[in-house]
Amino acid sequence: MIGIISDVHGNYSALRAVLAKLDALGVSRIICLGDTAGYYCQVNQCCDALRERQVFSVMGNHDWYLARGERCPRSNSANRCLDYQAQVITAQNLAWLEGLDLQAKQLGISLVHGGWADPLDEYLQPSQAYFDALPGSVFVSGHTHVQCLWQGRGKVYCNPGSVGQPRDGDPRAGFATWDGQAFELHRLEYDIGEIQRAMAAAGFTSYFYENLEQGTQIGGRISTSPVC
Repeated sequence: MIGIISDVHGNYSALRAVLAKLDALGVSRIICLGDTAGYYCQVNQCCDALRERQVFSVMGNHDWYLARGERCPRSNSANRCLDYQAQVITAQNLAWLEGLDLQAKQLGISLVHGGWADPLDEYLQPSQAYFDALPGSVFVSGHTHVQCLWQGRGKVYCNPGSVGQPRDGDPRAGFATWDGQAFELHRLEYDIGEIQRAMAAAGFTSYFYENLEQGTQIGGRISTSPVC
């Protein structure tokens, strides 16, 4: 069995809890679908943990912004967080992010952060026609921060949701497992107060982290995409 995580977003408090749960479940390997960077202040702890465990990861859009010194085109809040991370990230962790592939195949699973039309920034809505156009039968992606399981004719797709910033109204960290036959979605409580205190200590106002208690985007919006 393997663990599948995505959208950690610098929230080591959540990542640490998820990694411990995956260990307890006895997974043999962990795959990350990108966005280790962005939003929260523990980017080095998150990168360090994934690197030390040799977690295979693809690049997410926030990883791209940070590694390339680019701006998020739609969120001033995201850019404020990226500015902070650019100041504190270590050279080793920045190099790791820079070296991530946009998409890959591992253990027969096709993986990408956004979607196969746009690896970094596609908000994928699964359909038979979409996956029939792609080689392979097992697919995973993140980016939406909303969990999804979709089964079609000869195709299966999973979005594990977000470890660090769920957006479906459930504040628990999201992740998935794959046993070679089927995906299972998981949710896990973690110490939200810990990351909130770390954000406050880093100089952020509560606007940037109060959303974690409600399981929403920064600013309070709940997402319902993708629909599976």
